[in-house]
Amino acid sequence: MGSLHNDSIKSNSEKQIVLNPSPRERARILRKIDWHLLPFVTVFYLLSFLDRANIGNAKVAGMATDLHLTGFRYNIAAAVFFITYSFAEVPSNIALKLFRSSRWIPSIMVLWGVVMVLMCLVRSYQSLVVARTFLGLTEAGLVPGVNYYICLWYPRSERSKRIAIFFSSASLAGAFGGLLAYGIERMEGVGGLHGWQWIFCLEGIATVLVAIPSFFFMHDYPETAKFLTESERSYIIDVLKRDSNNLSSRFDTRFIWQALKDYKSYVQSLIYLGLLVPGYAIALFSPTIIHELGYSAANAQLLSVPPFVAGCIGTIIVGIHSDKHNLRGPYIIGGALVSLVGYILLYCSVRAGPSYVGACLAAAGVYPTVSIALAWAGSSAGGDLKRGVVLAMVIGLGNLGGICSSFIYIDPPRFLVGHGTVMGFLSLAIIMSLFSMWNYNRLNKKKEAQCLAENIGEDRGYEFEDMGDDSPLFR
Repeated sequence: MGSLHNDSIKSNSEKQIVLNPSPRERARILRKIDWHLLPFVTVFYLLSFLDRANIGNAKVAGMATDLHLTGFRYNIAAAVFFITYSFAEVPSNIALKLFRSSRWIPSIMVLWGVVMVLMCLVRSYQSLVVARTFLGLTEAGLVPGVNYYICLWYPRSERSKRIAIFFSSASLAGAFGGLLAYGIERMEGVGGLHGWQWIFCLEGIATVLVAIPSFFFMHDYPETAKFLTESERSYIIDVLKRDSNNLSSRFDTRFIWQALKDYKSYVQSLIYLGLLVPGYAIALFSPTIIHELGYSAANAQLLSVPPFVAGCIGTIIVGIHSDKHNLRGPYIIGGALVSLVGYILLYCSVRAGPSYVGACLAAAGVYPTVSIALAWAGSSAGGDLKRGVVLAMVIGLGNLGGICSSFIYIDPPRFLVGHGTVMGFLSLAIIMSLFSMWNYNRLNKKKEAQCLAENIGEDRGYEFEDMGDDSPLFR
């Protein structure tokens, strides 16, 4: 009897945690999820960004000379990545909805890791273009897939800081890229390969080695997470259900069309595009820009590290405060303005010192805004499938900006065309963010008035489960 009594007390205690946890208990459960999810996805993106951006380090390390990358050849090799990368993202996220995350994401990692390793064998400009095309195709599913994956585990008020931690690895990859390139290019001649070929080979091997154990250690959904207790699992499922306003989570092509026809999807894509052009410009051309300031190739690799470190620190800090204040637009505008100041310095200055400060400000301002923009896009789309498609659209259309980034830095040593173009895209992000803030505020007020006039409450949520974010209950 005593045992049964104790079990009953324990059961009631667990039920209390599910229904009404204390702030400390809620934080503990979310922290537990963090430790089982975020280390994996952060390392995934670090490797992904390292593998797509290392062409900039390889160029400075001698690839441009060995492969005769004259004229626009380097720009074309950098750009073709984004063509296949952008157009494969929506199909990839639809596939992710049909297959398990723990199978789909590690599989594409193995594929792009193998492509990366094989890039060390390129002997001509043409083979480099082919390799970069396949790299874009195989990497395409990671960023929209992981952002969608995060949305399956966290309520909207908790996503920004998690996506920020995930995206901080992009700037960290830029820092690592410079340091690794500085060390790896010293392997010049080892195994009959140039130093820049070893950059591709070793970084590709690292990707494959991380991907293989991920098949066994990634968790798919809260419902199947073995690391959660039954009460913790019930609590998270309940929170996510309430956060989604009881919108449908099933697979139905109507939700794909909802995403494709929604003008808000394209507004968010323009915001992301305005941030991605400067983001990729920094990743692809930082070593080149710094090299043109008068520094040696080796020192340019090392001096490309601090701007990315500043971007990494800024991404985490801004992500935390964005969630704390439950604000997205003002943080995007603030970061874009900081980056704009940096590019104005780069545009106007003729001395190395102020120009280098400008490069640091440019990275520190723009990198934190990318994760906030994705958290905003995901939180503004209602329903699991529509959210997944919207994220893939925003990331896919935004990444077309990488093509632009690849062709604007064509006038050394000042790069006035590149810096001026980037300032225009940052202005686009600011204008579209201001419009979205006004528009979402307008829509929320309209829905609140409708709920009040028609006496619509949470108990009627089932009536609107297929409406996505057009549901009067969705904010």
